[in-house]
Amino acid sequence: MSMTAVRSLQRTPAAAGLEPVLAALQEDGGVIVEGMFPVETIAQIREAADDFARGEEPGGATQGLGDDGKGFVGANTIRFSSLARLTPAFFDVLDNELYAQVADAVLLPICGSYWLNTAQVMYIGPGESEQMLHRDANNWWAFVKATWPDSPEVTISAMIGLEEVTEELGATRVVPGSHRQSEIARYEERESVPAELGPGDALVYSGYVLHGGGANQTADQWRRAFHCSFVAGWLTPEEASPLDFGLGELSGHSERVQRLLGHSSYDPRPYNGGGLWLRHAREMQDVVGAARESG
Repeated sequence: MSMTAVRSLQRTPAAAGLEPVLAALQEDGGVIVEGMFPVETIAQIREAADDFARGEEPGGATQGLGDDGKGFVGANTIRFSSLARLTPAFFDVLDNELYAQVADAVLLPICGSYWLNTAQVMYIGPGESEQMLHRDANNWWAFVKATWPDSPEVTISAMIGLEEVTEELGATRVVPGSHRQSEIARYEERESVPAELGPGDALVYSGYVLHGGGANQTADQWRRAFHCSFVAGWLTPEEASPLDFGLGELSGHSERVQRLLGHSSYDPRPYNGGGLWLRHAREMQDVVGAARESG
């Protein structure tokens, strides 16, 4: 790597609200929001994740296909999803006011609503090597390739600390400004900086910014954090969240939680397009009829 100085990621307290987050996202493609999630919520998720992780084998994650995929998920990294099944504290993450405001601002310009892409614990083990740099939006490569470099944001992500996350432990590394580069396929020799977090802090980042898990340089410590991302409602998420809950099982939760977890139809309005994931077509039509009558 070259010795050119790279600026650190900007940091902003959650209490400062939405505008500093959006400004930093626009400039750098990522921002650290301090205290974004309550420590009580984080402690409950950490306890549930630790309990579940004891039964998981490092390197056993199934997201990667072939040798490249195995390298991507890590040989000494524990990954697992379906966090809403592990602890009710995760519903508080989905209902977090600031994260909802960020996701609305980033995604609603191109979709009627969005849903959970994936929520995934990522425990990086001692001696794990640095992950390859990548863009989360490349999950939908056909769309990105066809629209780059003017691709609209289709996903927004957060890496959330469950405890202190330092560079030595494998803090996620980010290349500030890479969400605006002209060459989409060029990942090599990119300068990156670590996103160090405290418990409840979040690295919020664009689907187009280059990033990757850092190397865990310790002999006996694990990096404990989890990822939570949203995706435009007309795209297929990475995680099959709707299968985690039966019909009516989420009825006691907010409308937002039900929608994010796929227990609501996709309504494209105010944009063009058809309804998707339809189970509520009649209710959607009733809304249209009521709007016409009142207009």
